[in-house]
Amino acid sequence: MSDEATKKAALKRAFLAIERAKARIRELERGRHEPIAVVSMACRFPGDITTPEEMWELLERGGDGITEVPTSRFDIERIYDPDPEVPGKTYTRWGGFVGELAPFDPAFFGITPREAKSVDPQERLLLETAWEAFERIGLRPEDLLGSSTGVYVGMCGNEYGALGGMREDQLDAYSLLGTAHSAMVGRISYWLGLEGPNLPVDTACSSSLVSLHLACQGLRNGECDMALAGGVNTLLSSYGYVYFSRLRAMSPRGKCHTFSEDADGYVRAEGCGMVLLKRLSDAERDGDEILALIRGSAVNQDGRSNGFTAPNGPAQQDVIRRALEVGKLDAASVDYVECHGTGTSLGDPIEVQALAAVYGSGRADENPVVVGSFKSNVGHMEGAAGIGGVMKAILSLQHRRIPKTLHVGVPNPHIPWASLPVKIATAAQAWEATDTPRRTGVSSFGFSGTNAHVVLEEAPATETSTARPEVAAIAPLVVSGRDEGALRAQALKLADWLAANPEVSWRDVLYTAAACRHPFEMRAALWAGERDDAITSLRAIAAGTTPEGVALGEGRRRKVAFLFTGQGSQRLGMGQDLYATVPAFTAALDEVCAELDPHLDTPIRWVMFAAQGSPEEVLLHQTAYTQPALFALEVALARLWQGWGVEPDVLLGHSVGELAAA
Repeated sequence: MSDEATKKAALKRAFLAIERAKARIRELERGRHEPIAVVSMACRFPGDITTPEEMWELLERGGDGITEVPTSRFDIERIYDPDPEVPGKTYTRWGGFVGELAPFDPAFFGITPREAKSVDPQERLLLETAWEAFERIGLRPEDLLGSSTGVYVGMCGNEYGALGGMREDQLDAYSLLGTAHSAMVGRISYWLGLEGPNLPVDTACSSSLVSLHLACQGLRNGECDMALAGGVNTLLSSYGYVYFSRLRAMSPRGKCHTFSEDADGYVRAEGCGMVLLKRLSDAERDGDEILALIRGSAVNQDGRSNGFTAPNGPAQQDVIRRALEVGKLDAASVDYVECHGTGTSLGDPIEVQALAAVYGSGRADENPVVVGSFKSNVGHMEGAAGIGGVMKAILSLQHRRIPKTLHVGVPNPHIPWASLPVKIATAAQAWEATDTPRRTGVSSFGFSGTNAHVVLEEAPATETSTARPEVAAIAPLVVSGRDEGALRAQALKLADWLAANPEVSWRDVLYTAAACRHPFEMRAALWAGERDDAITSLRAIAAGTTPEGVALGEGRRRKVAFLFTGQGSQRLGMGQDLYATVPAFTAALDEVCAELDPHLDTPIRWVMFAAQGSPEEVLLHQTAYTQPALFALEVALARLWQGWGVEPDVLLGHSVGELAAA
């Protein structure tokens, strides 16, 4: 080869190497900025909120979930004194609580009774909401085992262990396994066999939003293919109330007066929220319902501020700018900010002016950024506060409405509202469309200085997925529970849900119940062709009776036999309804008929589905057609059952049924 040819070949190789490097850089850049899809969420929040739907109902009616401290937590009377100067006392008697924490089914989560007494209620809430987040998207335990699923949980309280006293003579092998943050979060992955990263995160009040940020990073970096992210907080001890009274951090009136002249501190609250995340490309590939997109997120620290617990305005500006940069978004395209918004006289003015400095840039005067705070409804959930704000933002995007922020009254005079492009959501308002998708920012700031900000966007418009198999309307509605009591409870919940959601496709209900729910030991199958009939039967099951048309019993796996009948069982129209309604049966019958028809004068399906009195009706009872027709029907039925996951252990056949069995 000449020197000139050698040089050309070297240049070509170099050019190709550069092009490959450029392509790899573009691929990495796309991955770094790929939106993260929120595909499911679950929660326990004050105000008797146990589902996202209940959360939205509370927001829509402007509900307030704050109550006096219940006796099931601790004796508030013992430590309450309205005088903030009295040591060892708290000047507030209010809080946001999630209801009773004692009811818990440890066996459901693979926990023995001996272990259960050491399990922190925070872990109990995490296990329940994790299960619900997966169940709401139709993922069963068998789908998750061995999956690259990460778990990222924010939590900053550890009162259960302190209540136990941790006396040396009372310690056993489970004492720390139920109270250590690492063990509480690790239990989720152990129980479901999840093999992605598993991280507890404690950055105080920003813990759950930092967890969400880390989950997004894990997905973009390929450390996991799916991620649970959220936070939890419970108030079990008087210790925190007394301590924060010493800081003068809490409102003596039991309200978070966010952005208000009345701002006098926050209200402590419990809560647990979990969201399930995927890369957008994966969610679209899997045909998931996308609730919202996370376009960008960022975390930073206050560094040297005016005091260890004092907020830092420039740092808050910086974390917002970084989140926008990750999403490659213009600040003016964000319509609403769900603020940290605790209702303190120091924190609120710093936060509002910091977000105005970023989100006010390039914004028209008639288009101020709207601000609100979920804390005005439920209090400050501390380690779970950020995920509560994220869920409120997602629901607002879905419903295209910005809920009212409560307890504002006269706006805080320390904030120059007239000169800032900021408007408080003092009334619920429609979220009008603009030339960009609806977007919202969510802020969360820890008292030790760690700040987090997330930018969310409404879900993209997508066509309904066709991946879900068709289901015959005559299929049974199935429901199950670990025992009879659980079965009755599930039947009642399903009846109430069906009554409240009449617009949902009945076939979708049948498919989801059969294919997207884990079948527990106690089961019921309802042959109900209509929604109203199913509701009636479900309520009867919930009441402890077994109505007509319901099969109820223990679902132990027994051997299955397929029995194929012989000549004499044929009838006109056999399989016709299934052929018209169930694609799996249709495809199987067509496949058999395609092999049989070349050997017959009349197509076998014409004979099977002949009209009464037609010439083909006579053919059905002639052996030359009877036996092929039965063979075709029986093979198609077997394929249908196999498609539903029912595999035979034993095959029996009589006459032509022997051929079908073979």
